[in-house]
Amino acid sequence: MDLAERVAGAPITWGICEVPGWGHQMPAERVLSEMRSLGLRATELGPEGFLPEGSERALLDANGLSLVAGFLPVVLHDSSSLDRELGKVDDAADRISTLGGSVLVLAASTGVEGYEEAGRLDAAGWAALGRGIDRVMASAGERGLRVALHPHHGTVVERPEDIERLLDVSDVGLCLDTGHVMVGGGDPVTIARTAGSRVIHVHLKDVDAAIAARVAAGDLGYHAAVAAGLYRPLGEGDLEVRAVLRAVEESAGAVWYVLEHDEVLDHEPEAGSGPLLDARRSLAFLEQAWEEVGSTTGR
Repeated sequence: MDLAERVAGAPITWGICEVPGWGHQMPAERVLSEMRSLGLRATELGPEGFLPEGSERALLDANGLSLVAGFLPVVLHDSSSLDRELGKVDDAADRISTLGGSVLVLAASTGVEGYEEAGRLDAAGWAALGRGIDRVMASAGERGLRVALHPHHGTVVERPEDIERLLDVSDVGLCLDTGHVMVGGGDPVTIARTAGSRVIHVHLKDVDAAIAARVAAGDLGYHAAVAAGLYRPLGEGDLEVRAVLRAVEESAGAVWYVLEHDEVLDHEPEAGSGPLLDARRSLAFLEQAWEEVGSTTGR
């Protein structure tokens, strides 16, 4: 299958983030038009408020973009707040489904704003998380969506052992985020092979391993690390991009690869500069890697 039918953009590459005070937030019109200029045909939704309510479909259509998925951090291990959090899930699932998306990408939030502090669950917490995920899957399924749990720094599922436990307590699909897996001390290739067909969505990030190690050790906060260049355009960091593609193509189904290069902006870049240039380099590298991997996998 042609790569153009499998690769999508992500607003976070342009610095669009749900965390308050994250950085300068570029207008949706510019972000989507720059995605279009790269030749991308699809995107993830972005956080609430990024696409103006009531104008989502018009903006997507005007830029020739379809919607593939939406990301939502919610607290699922705390029964006292579960009903309220599931209300957020219902709202997000309705929106994703209405706009034509197929995947709800879920992060198991700690309940603390931002991603600076990880959460650790005991046995009861893991059991509660599993039950909460089951309810999310039921809600999403009613709307024709699949659910992909996203291991994410600063949540209750971030380390390799967390991912292993997650796959035991739930049948949920996995969003393989190569960057967050590496920051959590894992190997994306190993996890892709271990999870196999449980991988139903992929966020492709390259990573500066030295900065990731500082985050893992607690020497550098996550926001500061992203601002300092934790994530790199594909091919310019320490991720084995070709090995990830090969592992996913050999063991998972036909998933979407979402180009993500999380960014923190302190101002509006001039036209034709800023995140657009990094995204262009990532896409060019991915196209080359895709051809090389395809020649060895028989895709």
